[in-house]
Amino acid sequence: MKALLDTKTKYFFFGGKGGVGKTVVSAAVALYYAERGERTLLASFNPVHSLSSLFGQNLSGGAIKPVAGVDNLYAVEVEIGDVVEKYKERVASLLREIFKWAELPVDTRPLVEIATTNPSFHEAAAFDKMMDVVLNEGRNYSRIIFDMAAVANAVRLIGLSKLYGLWLQRTIKMRQEALSLKYQLSFRKEKVLEEIKKDPVLNDLISLQERYAKVREILRDPQQTRFVFVTIPTVLSISVVKRFIDMVKAYEIPIGGVVVNMVIPPEEMERDKTGFLKSKGEEQARNLALIDQYFGGLVLSRVRLFPEDIVGLDRLRQFVKELVK
Repeated sequence: MKALLDTKTKYFFFGGKGGVGKTVVSAAVALYYAERGERTLLASFNPVHSLSSLFGQNLSGGAIKPVAGVDNLYAVEVEIGDVVEKYKERVASLLREIFKWAELPVDTRPLVEIATTNPSFHEAAAFDKMMDVVLNEGRNYSRIIFDMAAVANAVRLIGLSKLYGLWLQRTIKMRQEALSLKYQLSFRKEKVLEEIKKDPVLNDLISLQERYAKVREILRDPQQTRFVFVTIPTVLSISVVKRFIDMVKAYEIPIGGVVVNMVIPPEEMERDKTGFLKSKGEEQARNLALIDQYFGGLVLSRVRLFPEDIVGLDRLRQFVKELVK
């Protein structure tokens, strides 16, 4: 793990099945960098935020806040609901502009409602916000750590890094064709040509495409970005990560490795007189063999199961020691 963290990689994404400790691992990596003197941003894109609980302070509200007690560490719990509302208004504005230009008296509200109830709309809005973080905050921080949602949401979000570009390409082409048709049919071509140059829809789409191209380049660059998977030694979590790795590869996102969390220490198994931990430990041993078989050299670290929840800076520092040993 230390070898990966000592690289110049700027953007780290952490994902895995729900309940495996993604947030703790993300926060531990952010704390590691901050306490080395690097200005670090920890961004939660998990709809069910837990950074506030983890650090024992209010980090909610969607704004970037300094983490009390740690120099150089900042955090944001991205409020997806707010992001969706802003994105919804943007889509509505684009539709109004399209119909205004076509001189069609259409009420765009039902169209907006249809578009925004699409299951992928939330991921599109979240991806737009992620682009903001990468492009705008990337200038302000040495490292940015993303705590991602559970696998299904994360895959859809990452998948947009490829599909978003295809959608923009197609939409820009359609808009250009419509503008070209209007120019050909117009009598006052010079006036229409000026309007086309200032067309807000086309300019907005081109601006989006330029932002997308920059982010896409960053996400595919192994010198800048790594996706790290977090699992625990259970068959279900291992299976999820195994499938997740293939999906991330398909989207050309560089893989950083796998963190194995909540491993029962042998001495704890020996101390437990009930036999419960020994039984669980033996089950974990079989699953750890599976992890070695499936992931081999991708395993970055095995972190022991702590007897208590990782809450507060002191316990998080203990976790960092286990993670980066």
